[in-house]
Amino acid sequence: MTLSIAWLLNRVPDSGGLIHPLIALGVALVLHLAAAGLARRVEPRVRAPVEALGESFASRLRAMLRYAFSALLIGIATAFWPHDSVGHLVLGIGLGLSVALLAGYALRTLSIPRWATLPLALLLFLTIVSGTNGGLAPVGATLDTVGISLGKRRVTLLSLLSIAATCVALFALVRLANKLIGRSIGQAEGFDPTQKLLAQKLAAIAIIIAAFFIGVDMLGIDLTAFAVFSGALGLAVGFGLQKTFGNLIAGIILLMDRSIKPGDVIVVGDSFGWVNKIGVRAVSVITRDGKEHLIPNENLMTQEVENWSYSDRNVRVRIPVGIGYDSDLKLAQALMLQAAAESPRVLRNPKPNVWLTGFGDSRVEHDILVWISDPEGGVGNVKSDVLGRVWQLFRDNGITIPYPQRVIHGAAELPQKP
Repeated sequence: MTLSIAWLLNRVPDSGGLIHPLIALGVALVLHLAAAGLARRVEPRVRAPVEALGESFASRLRAMLRYAFSALLIGIATAFWPHDSVGHLVLGIGLGLSVALLAGYALRTLSIPRWATLPLALLLFLTIVSGTNGGLAPVGATLDTVGISLGKRRVTLLSLLSIAATCVALFALVRLANKLIGRSIGQAEGFDPTQKLLAQKLAAIAIIIAAFFIGVDMLGIDLTAFAVFSGALGLAVGFGLQKTFGNLIAGIILLMDRSIKPGDVIVVGDSFGWVNKIGVRAVSVITRDGKEHLIPNENLMTQEVENWSYSDRNVRVRIPVGIGYDSDLKLAQALMLQAAAESPRVLRNPKPNVWLTGFGDSRVEHDILVWISDPEGGVGNVKSDVLGRVWQLFRDNGITIPYPQRVIHGAAELPQKP
């Protein structure tokens, strides 16, 4: 390839110094179009494994492949192009743009905001372009001259750009590591959902701690400089952040003792629903109305919680029914059992039952006792379905449901005085 490029440049005269840069620009455009064609062919073959990482990865797969192939092809051309020439710089700019756009798309797949990807993409672009035109020293020296002095330290544009790029890169690596580790833990066998969730959260905490120390080392920050602020930080944690840390520890304890798990149906105060997610700060409980209640983890540790599916998902539902005193008692009870057995959500084992609970003012009171195994679907609709079937069966068989009755006796008329 070196001989081909040398032959091409020797055959084309460049008396004005514009022809060779234009040739380099044309080569970069042709290589970029070739990279787009390669990406179109390769994408269907690698889409299946990438879709497991999420829709965000799959939607940007072709763009990332295009800029990856473009960076590879233009990088090869840049390596064989004669150095110390304007054409070499043009190819370096094309290579820098391809790498910067590839980094931007890769960061966007990790749900990082577009404005946050700019420092890392800009640093990569400047690094590659300056590397094709004399190294990083001139660019670094230029960026280092722009800054302000804060006491004994000087804050420059280069240091700010480096800090921002390092933070974005570490944040992206943390998000990517969480996705990969979470996916591998989710596919692991031998763990129930609660244990998988606990392992994912502990792994996420370990990754964040490791990223913090790696960032401190990369930026050259001396931790002893923060010794003065350790007392203030301890007070802040003790007073201002104690609830936050309390909720964090409470969430880990809930996952460890498995008293509350995702999918459980719980009642906390006035909140009734099923647990959707146990987060770092709060537990998400979705009610039958579709509302999502965020209950702090610490509340679930200190308050009384009614867990309908702690050891068994079967829940008994009590449905009161009253019949008239002149009705056939045995027939009415048989019809109640028939209505309960025909309801689709009622379990056959344990079987439904009917209890006679008392004699009221105007009716004989019964309770229909049925069992369900999906309490997250609610109990009101089960009662409604069973009562509707009872109503129809009672009407068809002459069983009456009496109205409340009150008998009022008038006072005797007193004799009037003469």
